[in-house]
Amino acid sequence: MSRRNRFLTWICSALLMLSLSAPASADAGPGKCTGKFVNPITDICWSCLFPISVGSLKIWPSNRPDPDNPDLPVCLCGIRPGIAMGFWEPVRLADVSMKPWCFVNLGGMKIDPGFDIGFKTMAGPSAVGGATQYHSQWHVHWYAYPLIYWMELVADFLCLEAGSVDILYVSEIDPLWQDSELTAIINPESVLFANPLALAACAADCVAATSKLPSDDLFWCAGCQGTMYPLNGNVSATIGHVQASRLALSRFSYKLHRQLVAWGTMGSKGLCGKYLMPVMRKQQYRFQATNPNPQTKGRYACAPIGASTTFMSAGQVYPAVGEDMGYLVWRKRNCCAL
Repeated sequence: MSRRNRFLTWICSALLMLSLSAPASADAGPGKCTGKFVNPITDICWSCLFPISVGSLKIWPSNRPDPDNPDLPVCLCGIRPGIAMGFWEPVRLADVSMKPWCFVNLGGMKIDPGFDIGFKTMAGPSAVGGATQYHSQWHVHWYAYPLIYWMELVADFLCLEAGSVDILYVSEIDPLWQDSELTAIINPESVLFANPLALAACAADCVAATSKLPSDDLFWCAGCQGTMYPLNGNVSATIGHVQASRLALSRFSYKLHRQLVAWGTMGSKGLCGKYLMPVMRKQQYRFQATNPNPQTKGRYACAPIGASTTFMSAGQVYPAVGEDMGYLVWRKRNCCAL
């Protein structure tokens, strides 16, 4: 069975399950996991693929900002010549929820692992006040989702990430994700940026990310969402679910880079393959909402890390649909194509 047939079979099964159950419960309570399966046709912002470039020339322009590409249209990897291509690729899905073991992008499925892991007291934004009023704690599930490869939209293109859907990482079993003291093991430099001057610099990153692209030099900032440190799901300055969930996802992405699980794919260094990037370049990623309300069009449908949520579509979270978030992660790829 070809990849296309396997993919269509998987989609038909998912759509059948989706048709037999509501995509998100209208009577969602505080502890109920909500979500829906991602439709690979209608829930994807296909314009987020662009711009596509050859060297520094954009052959398929877009109104979305794009990092710098290699200047020359030709490249050489060893003795193999090629064309220096640049494009955006959907490669990962992510659940971001305050409810442990809530798989948002799998139809809002909540599982019982059978043991007490990940069930640390999860505090959400409160209207009562006090020390926990603006504190929230998030879990992230990270899926392999090489959508273009599955759908065979581009045949025999070696630059695409191959594979199948799979759950790669669940934060519930990671002690570093829930404990800020343990997190210091992988981000000891965070003490250098725990001062008013470093935090004030994040305002400039907020403006840069909203107007064009985030500043990779300000690596400790997550733009308008806050600060990258600590690299865990404890958000101490929660304004809303969209802001806090995007911050948690940004930190999680950075954490994967710091642990050498995620690598660099952009720029001249990425032409011949992935490379180590322990300090994540924020410009490499875009996050598109898939749950509870997919964003499929508009300049900010797949906004870069740190961009203001003010310009994103209204109604991203509302009680009738649920407050568990799902995202599609787009990654910038520069490749020396045959």
